[in-house]
Amino acid sequence: MVILALLAAYPAFAQLPQNPSPMVEHRRPHPRLLEQHPPGRRESLSLGTLFIPPRPRPHTLLFFFHGGTWLPEVAAAKRRLTVITIQIGAGSAVYSRAFASPSRFGKLIAEAEAYSGVTYKRILLAGWSAGNGAIRAILRDPDSYPRVSAVLDIDGMHAGYVNGKPDPRDLDIWARLSLDAMAGKKRFLITHSEIYPGTFASTTETADWLLDEIHLKAKPVLRHGPMGTQQLSEAKKGKFLLRGFAGNSAPDHVDQLHSLPDYLRWLLRR
Repeated sequence: MVILALLAAYPAFAQLPQNPSPMVEHRRPHPRLLEQHPPGRRESLSLGTLFIPPRPRPHTLLFFFHGGTWLPEVAAAKRRLTVITIQIGAGSAVYSRAFASPSRFGKLIAEAEAYSGVTYKRILLAGWSAGNGAIRAILRDPDSYPRVSAVLDIDGMHAGYVNGKPDPRDLDIWARLSLDAMAGKKRFLITHSEIYPGTFASTTETADWLLDEIHLKAKPVLRHGPMGTQQLSEAKKGKFLLRGFAGNSAPDHVDQLHSLPDYLRWLLRR
């Protein structure tokens, strides 16, 4: 069930016993990208795999965390992006620990540049669910933060609770990034569902915390999103965009991962 899956993904936040969620979703369509292995060059790095499609965008490198290998490659190929896919396992803590050393991020960029013969001037970070633990760790490093041009957080901005509210210590870097995006210094797209884990803060709760912190309000909308999703809310200013989607079940969570090609189109804007 979705709650058990989320608890496995975020063990650091799971402090209390949690009953399986009874929620299911079978009324909306949940289309999926077809598994493919697009043509291109693949190289194993010290962590993850480098994929270089034919005629890639110049000087642009995408990191994608926790989406398997083929799906980020399919999405990257559609947008002509060179991508490093990193799939470690379950739990945001696993991804955070992988980038606890500030040197790892720079080392992976250097490895990609050595294999491709390209200097990457535009670095994009994207992650789904637990993978956003890696993004948070990278952004917290003062040397890595300036190297990042754009960030995509797909239904993964979770946090622990303090006095019944999302813990600001888990979210402060997202607030800084949001303010920079609002000022046009970086580009930041964040999405959330309506899934409520119970023992740690949901992406809806953290989105509300973030909007309050940056003094921005979400407006209600009702429109179709990618992959059969239903968008319910939106907040935007400058190069910051937050989109809220309907759904509190596992298929709704996965819908957003399979929407990656559409999200990347927005992320690549100047």
